[in-house]
Amino acid sequence: MHILVTGASGLVGSALVPFLTTGGHAVTRLVRAVPRPGQGELPWDPAARSIPVPAMEGLDAVIHLAGESIASGRWTVEKKARIRDSRVQGTRLLCDALAQLVTPPKVLLCASAIGYYGNRGTHTLREESAAGQGFLADVCQAWEAATAPAVQRGIRVVFLRLGVVLSAAGGALAKMLTPFRLGLGGVIGPGTQYMSWVALEDVVSALHHALITASISGPLNVVAPQPVTNREFTNVLGQVLRRPTRFPLPAPVARLVLGEMADALLLASLRVLPARLTATGYTFHYPELEPALRHLLGTP
Repeated sequence: MHILVTGASGLVGSALVPFLTTGGHAVTRLVRAVPRPGQGELPWDPAARSIPVPAMEGLDAVIHLAGESIASGRWTVEKKARIRDSRVQGTRLLCDALAQLVTPPKVLLCASAIGYYGNRGTHTLREESAAGQGFLADVCQAWEAATAPAVQRGIRVVFLRLGVVLSAAGGALAKMLTPFRLGLGGVIGPGTQYMSWVALEDVVSALHHALITASISGPLNVVAPQPVTNREFTNVLGQVLRRPTRFPLPAPVARLVLGEMADALLLASLRVLPARLTATGYTFHYPELEPALRHLLGTP
């Protein structure tokens, strides 16, 4: 297939693009920088509503991963506006462009997040579960709604509700490694909050599964089938690294350091299951946390 990818330089995109190209697919990257000659890149500028519509003819699929990082820097008013606008405006611009094509792609995989469900305690959440409350839940709802032009054009649209993606190369796990390796890791807040994680290898494979499975549309939870509490995650990571985990991060301290972001990313509880992935025959490479961490960190 000829596949257009946004956010190709991000954690997921940088693993996905080589997977697709080695599988024989042609990948064009939609980039905000000046395109490099001969590198299969097209320019776009969501803020300026600039996108090369004619050059997008002939696509078979689009995978939209672009968006402002939610885990870098405090959530100031300006930061929150960038988080929302980069997702909602960028998605609307892309979907408006796809709807204008003479022959639109058959499928659009659009990144979203399990933040859609809000802070839900111990409740088990599946794709049909209602949206939650809070900033991230509001952003995810608007993000998914921005695909309306593509849906109306008859494109099969999948909302990739990503959990916490684990990789030693970046993201949450990479940030944890230094303090844990120094023996300074510990439980965050009460430790009872659920964390719905997924290994990067399974993210890439699940995206490919959604790409080629015509029966999948709408929301798709991209998470491992066994969510864990923060305390369980902390203990397992400590065991894998052979380090003690005796330095807890109390909730008030987390809020003092990170502000609103602490409640949304560290203290919220999300017990999410990959119901549709499982129902459509996807088999996880790493359904359990300890083997996943040992694989990712190269620890026997």
